[in-house]
This record gives sequence, C-alpha cells and structure tokens, in this order.
Amino acid sequence: MADTLATKRANNDVFLLIGRILAAGIFIATGIQKLMGIEGTAGYIESVGLPYPVIMAWAAGLFETVAGILLLIGFMTRSTAAALAAFCLFTAFVFHFQPDDQQQITSFMKNLAMAGGYLAFAAVGAGRFSVDRG
Repeated sequence: MADTLATKRANNDVFLLIGRILAAGIFIATGIQKLMGIEGTAGYIESVGLPYPVIMAWAAGLFETVAGILLLIGFMTRSTAAALAAFCLFTAFVFHFQPDDQQQITSFMKNLAMAGGYLAFAAVGAGRFSVDRG
C-alpha cells in the first residue's frame, strides 16, 4: 500500500510539473510580447477606457512575465497562481466580455478556464519538482 501511495504522489508531482510548464508558457510568452510592443498593448488598454494605458501596459507585461516564471519554477506558487487567476478573471470581463462577438466570447471562456486551472494550483501547490517543494 505504501508503494501505491508513493507512486501516486510521484505521478501527481510529474503532472503538476507538466501543468506548471504548460500554464506558465502562455504568460511568459504574452508578457514578453507585451513588453516588446508596449505601444500596441497601451492602445488596446486605452481602447477599453482604462486610465494610464502606458503604465498599465508595462505593469501587465512585467506581471505576466514574472508571474509566469514564478509559476514555472514553482516559487510562491499558491499566491502566484491566485494572482494569475485574478488577472485572468479581470481581463476576461474587461477585455473579452462582448456577447455579440463570438471570438471575444471564446477568449472570455478561455480566460475563465485558465483561472480555474490557476485556482487548482493555488489549492494544491507546485508539487515536489519545484522551488516550493510541496
């Protein structure tokens, strides 16, 4: 029985590592993309009426990149994942909730699904293969 529990724990740790790699990749990539194209990001932020679009573009790009890296390495995973979930919910409602536009609703639903995944990491942590180790 102990071998079975140890095997399950090892499998869970591998799945958590793979999940972190997959879940972090989107934020690292889009964060860097935002930082490399601040003007476009600021324009999109301005188009929805948010204040200080250039500052918010830099903040979003830095947050996405840093939070993605933290999730990837499994450092401060629970709080990082909770922050990513909140970010996904915020961006879903502010940028993508346009019921008349099917593409935007698809992005809205994607953000909700991602928030759910990040909440799961917030609940269970990073697993053994992480800086957090738990």
